[in-house]
Amino acid sequence: MDDQGKKTKDNIRLPLPDTPASALRSRQSVRATFKLTPQSIEVISIVSIHLGIKQKSLFDHLIEDSRALNAVVEEIDPGDLMSKHRIQKTYVISRKSLFSLENISKELNLPRDVLVEYSIQRLLPVITVEKEKHKRRVKIFAELSEHFKRGMVILRKCENTLERDDPVYDKLEKLMAGYENIYNEIGTVIKKGEIIENY
Repeated sequence: MDDQGKKTKDNIRLPLPDTPASALRSRQSVRATFKLTPQSIEVISIVSIHLGIKQKSLFDHLIEDSRALNAVVEEIDPGDLMSKHRIQKTYVISRKSLFSLENISKELNLPRDVLVEYSIQRLLPVITVEKEKHKRRVKIFAELSEHFKRGMVILRKCENTLERDDPVYDKLEKLMAGYENIYNEIGTVIKKGEIIENY
C-alpha cells in the first residue's frame, strides 16, 4: 500500500452514536451505602437471585423513575420512618439513579434510606407471584421425576432384553440421555427457586 492509501485508511473514522457524554456518564456505576431493614435487604437479594437480575438493575428500575418515587412517598407513614432496626448496606447503582434519589430526597425532605426502603417494598408483589409459580413448578417436577424414573426402568429392561447394538435400544438410550440433561436443567431451576419458599 502506498503512502497515500495508508494515509486515507488511517483517516477513516467510524461514526459514533449521537449520545451526549453526560448521558454516558449517568450510566456509570457508583457505590452507595444505605441503612435498610433486614427485610428489605432480604427482598432485594431474593428477587435478584430468583429472577437472575443484577441488584444494580433492580435499583435502577426502582429509583430512576421519579414518578414512581413520588408515588412511594404517598405510602410512607411518618411515624414508621425511623422506628425499625436498620443495617448499613452498600450497593452498586448507576450515577443517574443516585442523582434522582438525592434530588427527590431533598425536594421532599425525606432521608434517602427511607425512599429506598419503601421502593424495595414494591418488589413484594413480584415475590408473591413468583412464590406461587415456584409451587406449581415443584409439583410438575415431582411428576416429571416419576416419569423420568419410569423411562430409565424401560431403558434398563430394553438393555437386558435386546442387544446393545439394537436400533430400538440405541434410539431409546439417546432419548433418555437427552431427557436426563433437560431433567437436570429443570432441577437446577427448582433448586434456585428454593430461596423463595420460606419467605
